[in-house]
Amino acid sequence: MVFPPIVRGIMTVKAYILVNVSTGTEDEVCKALVEFREVEEVATIYGEYDAIIKVTAKDMNRLDEFITSQLRSIPNIFMTSTMIIAKENK
Repeated sequence: MVFPPIVRGIMTVKAYILVNVSTGTEDEVCKALVEFREVEEVATIYGEYDAIIKVTAKDMNRLDEFITSQLRSIPNIFMTSTMIIAKENK
């Protein structure tokens, strides 16, 4: 499901969120993640984390609300690490 940009012409907050999930639940968690409006991209990855999410929120308060209320409510997510994007080069 693809959503239009949340806010056009207004400054937004973008972040990458690295996620660890319970073994064998990667597909289930990724399917749940793509349903959120804030989520632009979701990818399963190899290494220390299991998935990476690119999100856009209208401000820091909304990003905080998304992480604490929505993201952490998904079953089988047991750890996240959020990196706020300071500058996009492409």
